Amino acid sequence: MKLLNRSLVYFSIALFLIMTVWAVIFYVNMLDEVYDSLDDGISNEELLIIQRAQKDTTILNHATFNERNYSIKEIDLQTAMKIKDVYKDTMMYMIFEEQMEPVRMLSTAFEREGKFYELKVISSMVEEDDLIENLFWSLVGLYIILVTSIILINNILLKKIWHPFYQILNQLKTYRLGKTKEIETIETNVSEFKELDMAVKELLNHTDETFNSQKQFIENASHELQTPLAIAINKIELLLDKNDLNEEQSVSIGQSLALLQRLTNLNKTLLLLSKIENKQFIEKEKVSLNEITQQIINDFQDFSEFKEIEINFTENGVLEAEMNPYLATIFISNFIKNAIVHNIPNGKVTVNISNSVLTISNTGKPEELDKEKIFNRFHKEHGEQNNTGLGLSIVKSIANLYNFKVDYTFDGQHCFKIEVK
Repeated sequence: MKLLNRSLVYFSIALFLIMTVWAVIFYVNMLDEVYDSLDDGISNEELLIIQRAQKDTTILNHATFNERNYSIKEIDLQTAMKIKDVYKDTMMYMIFEEQMEPVRMLSTAFEREGKFYELKVISSMVEEDDLIENLFWSLVGLYIILVTSIILINNILLKKIWHPFYQILNQLKTYRLGKTKEIETIETNVSEFKELDMAVKELLNHTDETFNSQKQFIENASHELQTPLAIAINKIELLLDKNDLNEEQSVSIGQSLALLQRLTNLNKTLLLLSKIENKQFIEKEKVSLNEITQQIINDFQDFSEFKEIEINFTENGVLEAEMNPYLATIFISNFIKNAIVHNIPNGKVTVNISNSVLTISNTGKPEELDKEKIFNRFHKEHGEQNNTGLGLSIVKSIANLYNFKVDYTFDGQHCFKIEVK
């Protein structure tokens, strides 16, 4: 949901709650004013009726309301002393409405020539349920009008105000480290957007400088390491070719050569990992993972036969992905190599491809691997000395780069499932 729409939702909810509270307060205050007005009118009517009773005794005989809005009946002194002015709501049958309607009634008592009378005066009042209904629909109409107005303002006025923000956002979406030279300056009179534009520029410039510096450092460090390593390996190989070394010396030199070769492979692997994480493999194209997998299996055929490992490859669909072809080869190669290396004599490797999933499973150690650690750099299982611990770390970095989902399970065999989105 966009920021403008989210703010509109929150504002609408807040407006609804405010209007609800306001409606309750308004309703209570309005009823109070209505009752005050009715009570004042009834009190005035009471005084007028009592004054008329002092002059006209005939009205003292009206014991029922009938067509009048009052009733008078004679009572004794004790009853009169108990009666106080009481205002209350009650129901009365209305001939015009042909139903019971709410009225406001005043009950009081007065004295005339030593006799006491009970006086009841009524006044029609607004029906409370009708009042609530009318108020409810009025508020609904007002709420709809307000929200509609806010939506129009939101999509016309606020969208125009937030236009510089979306310009900055669009430039950030298309920005690429090492590729985009600079972003355009946003023309705006809003100070916050000016500050945001300046902050984004400073951050991107700093990030770009750091990226270029890191990239140059990695390349230089790799080159400076690779050259002396190659020279050292070459000299050791020449030394081994001589026949004047005894067996113990040959073994020691051979071990040193193996260590240097491991160091060379480690250097290359770390450089590759750094390039992947810095997204230096920008070029992408649609590659067939079926063809790449088949080619890698053919390349590893001699190695698997030497390790006495059987490889079974099944294609149940065509799996394609938008990615760098070189990284695609490394991605699948590391999985298959890992399945061969970490296997048992006369073991099996099973590779299955469907339209969206690549599954690689292999026999191996009878216990499950640690899911939380197998993709970490330099993680090695116990007893593994010749392994750099970077193979699965590389495939995880490539998977993250292209939003592939990699999952590991163990059901007697070690299974890696790769979902290509």
